[in-house]
Amino acid sequence: MRTAYCVETVRRAERELMARVPEGALMQRAAAGLAAACADLLGRVYGRRIVLLVGSGDNGGDALYAGARLARRGAGVTAVLLASGRTHPGGLTALRRAGGATVAPDAAGDLVRRADLVLDGVVGIGGKGGLRPEAADVAALVERARALVVAVDLPSGVDADTGEVHGRALRADLTVTFGTHKPALLVDPAREYAGSVRLVDIGLGGHLPAVPGLEALQHADVAALLPAPGGESDKYRRGVVGIAAGSARYPGAAVLAVAGALRGGAGAVRYVGPAGDAVLARFPETLVSERGPAHAGRVQAWVVGPGAGDDTATVAEVLAADVPVLIDADGLRLADADAVRGRAAPTLMTPHAGEAAALLGVAREQVEGARLASVRELAARYRATVLLKGSTTLVADAGGEGPVRVNATGTAWLATAGSGDVLSGLAGSLLAAGLGALDAGSVGAYLHGLAGRYAADGAPVGAHDVAEAIPRAWRDVCD
Repeated sequence: MRTAYCVETVRRAERELMARVPEGALMQRAAAGLAAACADLLGRVYGRRIVLLVGSGDNGGDALYAGARLARRGAGVTAVLLASGRTHPGGLTALRRAGGATVAPDAAGDLVRRADLVLDGVVGIGGKGGLRPEAADVAALVERARALVVAVDLPSGVDADTGEVHGRALRADLTVTFGTHKPALLVDPAREYAGSVRLVDIGLGGHLPAVPGLEALQHADVAALLPAPGGESDKYRRGVVGIAAGSARYPGAAVLAVAGALRGGAGAVRYVGPAGDAVLARFPETLVSERGPAHAGRVQAWVVGPGAGDDTATVAEVLAADVPVLIDADGLRLADADAVRGRAAPTLMTPHAGEAAALLGVAREQVEGARLASVRELAARYRATVLLKGSTTLVADAGGEGPVRVNATGTAWLATAGSGDVLSGLAGSLLAAGLGALDAGSVGAYLHGLAGRYAADGAPVGAHDVAEAIPRAWRDVCD
């Protein structure tokens, strides 16, 4: 599992470690890892033209010391000093002794255009509010150049703690981060600026708290959480999920939610709603009822809302059930907020940015620009686990406290009609199989994203293709 910590936690850990090691040791460890990453990216160091964008403080110092290492290997290294008078003195001396040069920002243009690699050491983890004008001008030069860009710790101009981007920021091909991941490296929109991420161990591990700010599951974590039948299992012991979805206008939503549920690990799927004939035509193994949720038979979890239209009564009936409930799509609009907050059993809400904005009473752009804050606010306001869909899916546990789970297994091809219905069925089935809401949401998002990648394989894909690829994703995780 990858973890990320907020700036204050990282700084506290750095202070504890620095008190135990020789002065400057952490910066030298960071610079060594940074220089090695740059060398790997370039393939050959000797004769390469490298430009350092150097701000004030330790971030600029890391860039200068790394530049000195690369200069000693034969690279032509020039530092653009964006904070003259406040440049890290030790790093500046090291660069000059290694044969590196320095220039003012107004001389950066031709250097950047001819560079093989630009090292972004403008702003560190404490930066807020985007780049200042002079740095923004240099960033514009970098955007127009062909050089590889490596960010020091995180791209300059992004907010380390929130992943927000205000104004211009530098976009990297590779980010070399130190000690631990920072939230901005896992959460969009900042994640898009980071490129690939390489973590350099500088010895912080023993000084970081056990509970991180963010978590990102990996294959082994997901495999450990997936339900697996035993020798004595039957369809009821494996869990039964109820699907209350679809309408005369949107029968496909019911079919797709059932498709996701059948591949999600539960032993059986019960369907209630007006799309029973369409569901049975595609999935005859589904247990269809026309009597409503209360009379559908025993279930261990419900999914309600995909394609539901204006069926407020069914949504209310499902919310009254004493089992875990996943609310999606129309269900998010129809659900009574007090009923959601008052539930004793777990609730998992799965909005996209537009639905989240409507629930919060803000503009969609506000949610998209502050995804981490938005998912925590929704989880706190509704006292429910919230899965906020997007290029990086975020899952916050009920109340908004504790680590937020981050998932980036998906593909942009998943932005297709019905994809969310498949996810709802899949995550709902995991709820019925016994996973908690946080695990069901994050594992469901992980498998759904992988299935989307496999189904698309670089080409347009339909939601039914995603559902059919879930078993392949499941097997891949467990291999």
